[in-house]
Amino acid sequence: MSGRLTIAIDGPAASGKGTLARRLAAHYGLRHLDTGLTYRGVAKALIDAGQPLDDETIAEKAARALDLGALDRAVLSEHGIGEAASKVAVMPSVRTALVDKQRAFASAPPGAVLDGRDIGTVVCPDADVKLYVIASAEVRATRRWREIMDGGGSADYAQILADIERRDARDMGRKDSPLRPADDAHLLDTSEMDIETAFQAACKLVDTRLAARNEN
Repeated sequence: MSGRLTIAIDGPAASGKGTLARRLAAHYGLRHLDTGLTYRGVAKALIDAGQPLDDETIAEKAARALDLGALDRAVLSEHGIGEAASKVAVMPSVRTALVDKQRAFASAPPGAVLDGRDIGTVVCPDADVKLYVIASAEVRATRRWREIMDGGGSADYAQILADIERRDARDMGRKDSPLRPADDAHLLDTSEMDIETAFQAACKLVDTRLAARNEN
């Protein structure tokens, strides 16, 4: 592969976009960024410093100081951090600061795979390949439930489904960078796909784009 390659992957919670993004990054030798973790990183920084979660000026400073190379998925996936992240993620100046960092990450050679909710529409509108990964709310709730149970935890399927539907409504209905597919995004419905099938489908799209670029 020659030249920089940027792959933007968007989609709702538990659609499989994160797993797909990590597989694609490894396959094509690219760096990977889960942009959702950047908001969680800001929230954790505020919590660790004993700072309030509702002060936009303080939150923006934390966002601009955030090291994208030090995001620990295991730590940041904790439920309480996710709740705190939802409060800072609605702040326009925090979003602006993190989008700047996300774009810088994407622009560095050899390129990157970014997944989130506004990658193809806001963060990387000129990405080489844009994927919009979806699955039914019921399928996504089942995946999340199974993941928790397989990890030795306990979970209520109905509550998980309600949380996913509530999160979908919030993400799609927000004024700033709502969750929606870019006009030129490829739709990938994983409701009936396992990760390997979704990965192969995504690779075909990427390979087609690379082949076309190499011909020009």
